[in-house]
Amino acid sequence: MMAGTPLSTPPGESPLRPNLPEYTVSELSAALKRSIEQGFAYVRVRGEVSGFKRHSSGHCYLALKDTEAVLDAVCWRGTAQRLALKPEDGMEVVCTGRLTTYPGRSKYQLVVETMELAGVGALLKLLEERRKRLAAEGLFAEERKKKLPFLPAVIGVVTSPTGAVIRDILHRLADRFPRRVLLWPVAVQGEGAAQQVAAAIEGFNRLAPGGAVPRPDLLIVARGGGSLEDLMAFNEEIVVRAAAASAIPLISAIGHETDTTLIDYASDRRAPTPTAAAEMAVPVRLDLLAELDAKAVRLAGALSRLLTERRARIAGLARGLPDPRSILDTARQRLDDRAERLLVGFRALLGVKRHRLDSAAERLGGAALPALLERARARLDDMAPRLRHAATRFLAHERHRLDACGGRLETYGQALRDTLARGFAVIRDASGAIIDTAAALAPGDALTIEFHDGTLAATVDGSPRRAAGKSKKPRPDQGSLL
Repeated sequence: MMAGTPLSTPPGESPLRPNLPEYTVSELSAALKRSIEQGFAYVRVRGEVSGFKRHSSGHCYLALKDTEAVLDAVCWRGTAQRLALKPEDGMEVVCTGRLTTYPGRSKYQLVVETMELAGVGALLKLLEERRKRLAAEGLFAEERKKKLPFLPAVIGVVTSPTGAVIRDILHRLADRFPRRVLLWPVAVQGEGAAQQVAAAIEGFNRLAPGGAVPRPDLLIVARGGGSLEDLMAFNEEIVVRAAAASAIPLISAIGHETDTTLIDYASDRRAPTPTAAAEMAVPVRLDLLAELDAKAVRLAGALSRLLTERRARIAGLARGLPDPRSILDTARQRLDDRAERLLVGFRALLGVKRHRLDSAAERLGGAALPALLERARARLDDMAPRLRHAATRFLAHERHRLDACGGRLETYGQALRDTLARGFAVIRDASGAIIDTAAALAPGDALTIEFHDGTLAATVDGSPRRAAGKSKKPRPDQGSLL
């Protein structure tokens, strides 16, 4: 008889029972659960995401598959919120977690604790798709980017407090132009790094101007070099959106010059290194001082040239002015002459009027003559004070004008005297007219040369010399001018 073949039971006898333990369904399911969980307490599984679904409770359900098999997986709500990426169907990932069973459906599944993309190619594909989606929303548009301040008073830095990045930034700022720096310490890689960076950017923007903690005029988000996986925190959508929404101008300085992250597209300026970000933030103080000194020298030179030009122009105008004393004396003499002529004319007019009146009285004769004569005399007596008052007002007005002209002439005369005191002289001919050109003189002409302290008489002894470029053959009968 072959082993494992059940024995037949003779009629009338009780059937034989096999020597095996008997389990209930629950006991067997629990035993399987313990066995799987103890044997596969922590595993890493690589596969393609299929059937991804997020439940209303926040838990995520999916399946990992390859060409030969399918493995169900679940990610609880708390873990799903901390995942570094958003799972999608067709995405190849590496999940880390533990195997367990679900007795209610007689199935085993993977409880996911972490999830990451499998390979750089898949990661780059994910980043490119994310970049295109965010660019379509306008987060990378050039018109959104803000101009960096020329010299920020306060600079906010978002980076790790223990790395070399913050020391490089502080050292470069101290060399170029020392500024106040506020550090918001964050983790720059690993779980929760993206949330910390985004919170730091939003926190700086929420600071009120003039508060206890000064609001930065410029932000620098910086990190040293690393692999693509190390820089993933700065590719996260939450960080990119925070950088694009920042009201404070922001410089991104992530990795080395060849590294590019999505925050670089959303920032207002990308720096190839953290040190370069510090150089973009502030100018060189010594260069500014040198430029200021150069402009001060140029300003002083321009002012000096302007004053020299104005002095020369005033001196030229002063040379063309006549002698104010002579003009004033002439005006005074003319005024006295007009006053005398006015008085003589007034008396002559009164005589003429009286003569006409007497003639009219003789022609009239008779009884009405005395009355008519009396009225005429009364009118004449009434007009006499009015004429005298009018003459007085006219003389006063003319004297006021004369005094005003005298004041201006005195001012011009003082300017002329100041000009003469600087070494200039006024040359007049025998009639007192000012000579302003050598062509107006001839040998033997009498001249008067006025200096600031007196005048001298002179005589033209020869022909005048002409300026270079305007030479003209001298007349044979002319000599030279002393």
